[in-house]
Amino acid sequence: MRASLIQLSVSDAEPVAERRARADALVRAQRGADLVVLPELWALGGFAYDAWSAGAEPLDGPTAELMARAAKDIGAWLHAGSIVERDPDGPVYNTSLVFSPGGDLVQTYRKIHRFGFDSGEAVAMGAGQEIVTAGTEFATLGLATCYDLRFPELFRALLDAGAELMVVPAAWPARRREHWSLLARARAVEEQAFVLACNTAGTHAGVEQAGYSVVVDPWGTVLAEAGPDEEVLTVEFDPAEVARARAEFPVLRDRLLGIPAPAQRR
Repeated sequence: MRASLIQLSVSDAEPVAERRARADALVRAQRGADLVVLPELWALGGFAYDAWSAGAEPLDGPTAELMARAAKDIGAWLHAGSIVERDPDGPVYNTSLVFSPGGDLVQTYRKIHRFGFDSGEAVAMGAGQEIVTAGTEFATLGLATCYDLRFPELFRALLDAGAELMVVPAAWPARRREHWSLLARARAVEEQAFVLACNTAGTHAGVEQAGYSVVVDPWGTVLAEAGPDEEVLTVEFDPAEVARARAEFPVLRDRLLGIPAPAQRR
């Protein structure tokens, strides 16, 4: 399969409507890809806390409508990154959107782990509660977002839910870039799964973004990695490598903690 990760540059100087149009054009330029991925909160900015409330939108809002048409027009699965979702019955959420090649919104994921400790996202947004996967004809996608990458228990839960490709949109800052690269590889090795981690570039709300989007295979090998600036990272790989890796090196079979012990060990 072919995957294209769009490492979009996010800047305070660019109006949201113009960035939506630019993201739409970049997605449409990936015709021929099986899966296209955008970063976290690319429309408003992952650190633009002051803009979130006014810029929040429903699941059928302008970003979703635009992305649905783009997915349908190029005939590809599209992980459209995440939006600030306005829930009429609750808080705003950091919500990822996955569209089918037919343009249908087939899955959403509300980010579970909110960054900021006692400020920012941690207090401005609600926390998701559900482990979410998306079935495709080539593999099952496991959905996580940015700060989630630091919590291996989420990825183990995605593994148990059948995930083979972990898709992680992000707005990860440059000052912790080494953590980004290390954790992407660690999650791939732990779950014996592909990790497709798509970050933002640029600087918004005074926070320089790391870039360095990356695709990692189930052995922890980096198949492709972007630089610090806006670019599209395209890579071809075989999702069947997940099953081969798990069969050749069946470490997951020896898990004991957190799941019922095998019957023969009672």
